[in-house]
Amino acid sequence: MTTLIQPITERLQLRQWREEDKPAFAAMNADPRVMEFFPAPLTRKESDAGVDRGRSYIEKHGWGFWALELRETGEFLGLVGIKNVGDELPFAPAVEIGWRLAHPYWGKGYAVEAARASLEVAFAVLRLSEVVSFTALQNSRSMRVMERLGMQRDPQVFEHPQVPVESPLLRHCLYRLRADQWYRDNPEK
Repeated sequence: MTTLIQPITERLQLRQWREEDKPAFAAMNADPRVMEFFPAPLTRKESDAGVDRGRSYIEKHGWGFWALELRETGEFLGLVGIKNVGDELPFAPAVEIGWRLAHPYWGKGYAVEAARASLEVAFAVLRLSEVVSFTALQNSRSMRVMERLGMQRDPQVFEHPQVPVESPLLRHCLYRLRADQWYRDNPEK
């Protein structure tokens, strides 16, 4: 049986997905502001399938892209976590860190706080040697989060195989964080 990891921070709980998360997740995935750097907003069916995939991944591995909630209220904020990248990506195999928060929760430091808890799982629990993150070249907000996490931009720019060739979002940048760098930056770990 896989041990389920559910990180907790001062303000946040990263946890397994629940059926009742689906409406809030679907509303977030239908918001054009949230989905600005994705090929398109998601339909309710696509969003619900994402919850099911996320829940199955976590059941299998014990970790993944967790549902994110505010501890004080139990409010659903979005998703944050780590997972294996698809084999089609040019830097696979690798574990990525990612986040997607509903618009009302932007600018409050939640993505960075939850991502730091995810990195602790990646390096201190799973003993990974590196974590990557990537986004469309236009997504400066996510790049700032990556930099706040101590990630370094890789010179590699790649065309994301799941983005249509004609899309302005085709070209992506890659960021990396090695375990040794994370431990240097977090000596208390």
